[in-house]
Amino acid sequence: MQGLMMGSPLLISSLLSHAERHHGATEIVSRRTEGDIHRYTYRDLAIRARQVANALREAGVKPGDRVATLAWNGYRHLELYYGVSGIGAVLHTLNPRLFPEQIAWIANHAEDQILLFDLTFLPIVEAFAPHAKSIQRYIVLTDRAHMPLTSKLPELGCYEEIVTAASPVLEWPEFDETSASSLCYTSGTTGEPKGVLYSHRSTVLHSYAAALPDALNLSARDAVLPVVPMFHVNAWGLPYAAPMVGAKLVLPGPGLDGKSLYELFENEHVTVSAGVPTVWLGLLNYVAEHGLKFSSMRRTIIGGSACPPAMLRSFEERYGVQVLHAWGMTEMSPLGTVGVLKHKHASLSREEQYAVQYKQGRAIYGVDMKIVDDAGVELPQDGIAFGNLYVRGPWVIQRYFKDAGGDPLVSGWFPTGDVATIDADGYMQITDRSKDVIKSGGEWIGSIDLENIAMAHPGVAMAAVIAVRHPKWDERPLLIVVKKPGVELSRADMLQHYEGKIAKWWTPDDVAFVESIPLGATGKMLKAKLREQFKDYRLPTI
Repeated sequence: MQGLMMGSPLLISSLLSHAERHHGATEIVSRRTEGDIHRYTYRDLAIRARQVANALREAGVKPGDRVATLAWNGYRHLELYYGVSGIGAVLHTLNPRLFPEQIAWIANHAEDQILLFDLTFLPIVEAFAPHAKSIQRYIVLTDRAHMPLTSKLPELGCYEEIVTAASPVLEWPEFDETSASSLCYTSGTTGEPKGVLYSHRSTVLHSYAAALPDALNLSARDAVLPVVPMFHVNAWGLPYAAPMVGAKLVLPGPGLDGKSLYELFENEHVTVSAGVPTVWLGLLNYVAEHGLKFSSMRRTIIGGSACPPAMLRSFEERYGVQVLHAWGMTEMSPLGTVGVLKHKHASLSREEQYAVQYKQGRAIYGVDMKIVDDAGVELPQDGIAFGNLYVRGPWVIQRYFKDAGGDPLVSGWFPTGDVATIDADGYMQITDRSKDVIKSGGEWIGSIDLENIAMAHPGVAMAAVIAVRHPKWDERPLLIVVKKPGVELSRADMLQHYEGKIAKWWTPDDVAFVESIPLGATGKMLKAKLREQFKDYRLPTI
């Protein structure tokens, strides 16, 4: 016997229709690439998204066709999020931080037909366009007054002219909720990037979960500023979750420096934000240098890589901003865990609570996870055993686009490539990437713990730990440090900093000071490049 309820499909267009009807007057504020601040409402967004949809249909875009973007966080990009997916086409967000050759490879693999891009990316587009064979049309996300006077690209379209000429009248089509909605590629730090093809169903379910109180805790009382780019795993789902709950959206455009972000936080009374640690480092430095405070921001989601404990404490103790330590992957849409405390933790001391918050959090509903040893045997959730982290759920990848790399699943579970522990309360802590783990004398050393301790040193701007060869122990940890400007810091200072904080045999064997640590397109440290740079490094014999 089946239930007798309506069978409304879970479609991305329904999120916007809900926001238009029930939160129509709520603001969306964007810093434009043209330099000014743009304001309109969810009602305006819905009208413009329908115009985008009609314009795309007139251009011959059909369900399943890939429409690419190369754009910052802004209202025009948001219109494409809904206008493209709403008619059954697939939104493909390209990452401008990749090399032009990589972008061309990805565009060809995705078979993108149209590219809509922000004016600031014109040089990048001109560089890769000759190699992007499938793209038939290029459209600049600006008005006629700001269109480039000259370009190497043929017949550039003007977004504002195309959109305003289209009809705002459209009944969003209904189709199978498992239809593809958007496409994101992994960063490709090892091998070629792989396409992750999300569905309408997976995206809507992910939005529901992200908004829950024990996840990102979003509501119509919030003003949300996603610092994480809309070209990075759909800005962690915030462009979908915010309309679902009716939250004000503040989109920072290209201004991701500390000063620009702080001005938006204060002027727009932002309550929630989200981004990777490297971005927050710049913001915290700006706020500290100018003796500023946050008047409205109450919590921030930090993910993409582990949040250094010193950063978490700075946000909470100096500025009264709750840190939601989160973890996920492109293959997970991306949200997997969030570090929200339980009722039982209220009676703990602040230091004991911090110990829980330093972990990546517990699985939100919809995500199941476990750790296994190298033989695939499940390990206990005791906070001590650590092994390979596996996940599954309705917004976790089943296979890559065009089956790149073959079937990734192991007995129905997705192997994340992370090494982790899970405690009795379900809190997961990443100890390393499986390819980054240090195996010393047959025992594993987690590089992330060592990096977090180093980052807590007041003279350290950034730190990484990698394995280097050792004649007796096979591998030993090498600490690589970027000093803060004007700071005197020695090898002895750094090694002494570890005393009493870890098992003595975990202490790095040496310290290398560098001007910078290479970062990838999503702000993560590129340890593969560091390993290559230090492949011939000789540890001290004493």
